Amino acid sequence: MTHPPADSAVLEIRAGALGFGHRTLWEDLDLAVAPGEFLAVLGANGSGKTSLLKAILGQQRLDSGTIELGGRAVSRGDRRIGYIPQQKIVPQGTPLRGRDLVALGINGHRFGPPFTSRSERERVDAALVSVGASGYAHQPMGTLSGGEQQRLRVGQALVGDPMLLLCDEPLMSLDLQHQRAVSNLIDERRRVADTAVVFVTHDINPVLGMVDRILYLAQGRFTIGTPDEVLRSEVLSGLYGTGVEVIRSSGRVFVAGIPDHVHHHDDGADS
Repeated sequence: MTHPPADSAVLEIRAGALGFGHRTLWEDLDLAVAPGEFLAVLGANGSGKTSLLKAILGQQRLDSGTIELGGRAVSRGDRRIGYIPQQKIVPQGTPLRGRDLVALGINGHRFGPPFTSRSERERVDAALVSVGASGYAHQPMGTLSGGEQQRLRVGQALVGDPMLLLCDEPLMSLDLQHQRAVSNLIDERRRVADTAVVFVTHDINPVLGMVDRILYLAQGRFTIGTPDEVLRSEVLSGLYGTGVEVIRSSGRVFVAGIPDHVHHHDDGADS
């Protein structure tokens, strides 16, 4: 997919810059994400991947630049955005049912006890069907497997019919079968509904065949392009300022030689 014109972009960042303490995470970031585009965000811990999502969600202010969604400035709690977090197991004994979690995608922003109208209950039912979770929708979250819980989080993110879907390491801690299932749900949504996807991940391989473009963050710099343009030894070596080797084997990509110090959190910054 080519770079979309600004007037057709779902998400547009202009001259974006963000730092942590005295360290620049990224700066001069110009990014336009088109309807239905699948953008993967890669980079080592501390490179600013999660901070980028927080900025899009209106939870973190840029040091400079602007972020617009559908031509309007982003704001905290924007209902046009769906969000899928990292997989975190809900403990046993939690009374929240599967369908209750999905319903929070509609009424979670309201004050007082949750209440859903008939039309909202129908939307929850449709979301459960779309993610294949109807069979355990009435079970307590704490009794479900990690993969089943993550399906429900996808349903929660989609029930509000978002124009943009933000995914923060949604495949982490999932086995290969559930990685494929969750990835396919996200990919199907953007193909059917033209929902733009921004997908933060430490491993591109589970979604490599779905990705249109990659935003790779490293050492306060970035590059944007197709997987073939970005995942190249000379490109990543330039970003990191040292020799990095990209190896392709059996349809998978492996990156070797990233300096050890960039794999860890620095100065308390997130991923």
